[in-house]
Amino acid sequence: MGNKPAGKTSSTELTAKHIALLKANTKYSEQEIRQWHAGFIHDCPNGKLDKKKFAEVYKQFYPAGKADNFCKYAFDTFDTNNDGTIDFEEFLLAISATSQGNLDDRLAVAFDMYDISGDGQIDKGELTKLITAMYDLVGEANRKGDNDPKKRAADIIGKIDVSGDKKLSKHEFIAGCKNDPVIRRMLAPNV
Repeated sequence: MGNKPAGKTSSTELTAKHIALLKANTKYSEQEIRQWHAGFIHDCPNGKLDKKKFAEVYKQFYPAGKADNFCKYAFDTFDTNNDGTIDFEEFLLAISATSQGNLDDRLAVAFDMYDISGDGQIDKGELTKLITAMYDLVGEANRKGDNDPKKRAADIIGKIDVSGDKKLSKHEFIAGCKNDPVIRRMLAPNV
């Protein structure tokens, strides 16, 4: 009674199996994985990163902006098992995908964050929400004229929506960002 089930590991343990999985799915060495893990456990002693802590980390990078809205979308993208937390494996895979992957992979992660409904398409409403969140994040106050998030979303969709359905598929999003540096800076600034 009170024992952990056989085969279950603590959320703070880094097992050989975790290391093998992370080495196979990232470009990190075992030493780098262990260093990332040590930092993660230092910041999240229970082995779980919740939305509040996630937003705190983002706020360090964007002190002039409001990170909460943007963080909600980013967090949901990285919480792949939808348990309301990000464990070390999800964390390192997200870091790897957004920093080590090739351009298509990194843009695919950005697309997944924008596809709020999870239907494989980004519509004007979803794009408007993310543009608004990005403006909040960087402290952009000018939201009139061409900077209006609804207008900006409509313009971007109009420019890269090849199929004409007023939505962006993952392929259209990636191709549009690759072919238009202005759109890429707007929709995927860190890619």
